[in-house]
Amino acid sequence: MTESDHVSLTTNAGSPDQPALFPDTAPPSLAQLIEAVLFVAGEPVTIEQLARVLEATQEQITAAIDELSQSYAQRGIRLQRHADQVMLVSAPEAAPAIRRLLGAQHGQRLSHAALETLAIIAYRQPITRAQIDAIRGVDSSAALRALLARDLICEAGRLETLGRPILYATTPAFLQQFGLTSLADLPPVDLPE
Repeated sequence: MTESDHVSLTTNAGSPDQPALFPDTAPPSLAQLIEAVLFVAGEPVTIEQLARVLEATQEQITAAIDELSQSYAQRGIRLQRHADQVMLVSAPEAAPAIRRLLGAQHGQRLSHAALETLAIIAYRQPITRAQIDAIRGVDSSAALRALLARDLICEAGRLETLGRPILYATTPAFLQQFGLTSLADLPPVDLPE
């Protein structure tokens, strides 16, 4: 390639006989910008961060996120929400194909106690270990350790009471593991008070 060829490839926008390499296009919509940011981030991003980065209000970001969620409903990706965080994830129905691609084997299953504890946390979060124990009627320490190790739950602060016990809540990994886009997707259930 000669120097003149290089120049013509990079500066041909002003040439009447050659089309521009990058024709003028309409600026991207807010939904397109959110999609691009989430794709590159690869981890949860808060609505506040999106608003700051994209120079929009949180209301505009939320409306665009709702638009994206609806457009993904019949596609291979989903927009996952957890509290004020959003993230692009694969559709739960694509899990078998993704496992085959990645060579992932089915992981060790959660014990009945861990599943029971996880369900209580999911529906009652944030919740302390003592409150979980009161609902289950047994000590939940081992189940909590297993759930923390798998990043299905996290410490979400401390209860402002005597001893300041740890509060537990679910994580975005919980939503991914169970194919949920938000906690609102949990089926309704009646838990004892």
